[in-house]
Amino acid sequence: MRLTVVGCSGSTSGTLSPASSYLVQAPHQGRTFSLLLDLGPGSFGHLYRYLDPREIDAIALSHLHPDHCLDVCGFYVAARYSVPGSPWPGIPLYGPAGTRERIRAAYEVPGPAGEPGPGIGDHFDYRTWLPEQQVGPFRVSTARVAHPVEAYAVRVVLDGPDGGTLVFSGDTGPCPAVVELAGGADLLLAEAAFLDGAANPPGLHLTGRRAAEAAQQAGVGQLLLTHIPPWHQPEQVLAEARPHFAGPVALAEPGGSWDVRPR
Repeated sequence: MRLTVVGCSGSTSGTLSPASSYLVQAPHQGRTFSLLLDLGPGSFGHLYRYLDPREIDAIALSHLHPDHCLDVCGFYVAARYSVPGSPWPGIPLYGPAGTRERIRAAYEVPGPAGEPGPGIGDHFDYRTWLPEQQVGPFRVSTARVAHPVEAYAVRVVLDGPDGGTLVFSGDTGPCPAVVELAGGADLLLAEAAFLDGAANPPGLHLTGRRAAEAAQQAGVGQLLLTHIPPWHQPEQVLAEARPHFAGPVALAEPGGSWDVRPR
């Protein structure tokens, strides 16, 4: 399984990176299966650096805050209107309850005149998250996490000797669900939007230290810090994390790729 960071800026697009979006790929039925975790502002255009977006097989949204889902609108525009090759087939789009209504509200403008043909609410195969589901070659499990809206951490497992386990925290405050879902994972992709010692609101985001503590408790192989907003210095977040996790810890960066393999 290969993880490629499309965008890793937290809460908004940043000076060097789009907002959250992560490409997870593995062989499947004689080809490469491509799962996209989140699709935040600016990330759809950056997808073209890594593959033709028509090759995306499924989209999965950790939650419905705009910095994690709004470029689904851009994906839809390309699927409908890019030439040659449009329209693209509708693909599964996994998310919390109400995802169809949220994406429709983000795209459609009120008024009597609408676009001809099926709209964004009918283009995708919207699927509400289940505790576990099969997505191509991946066994995908989810757990509700601590955030002001319905939000999920996502565990992606590729079975087999060359498979591996990736866990994406989504957006979350400190909570047992992240540690439980991440148990024994080969790589934990964890948000770290807050700085240690600040007057941080509870139940919203992790700090670098909190992300590292969760990784240590879960016994993961390596920790990748992401979702750092442009008003913080990533190196400070990394420095806060390192003393609290015994394994390798690094910063996500756009274009960075990691092979997720069993330890």
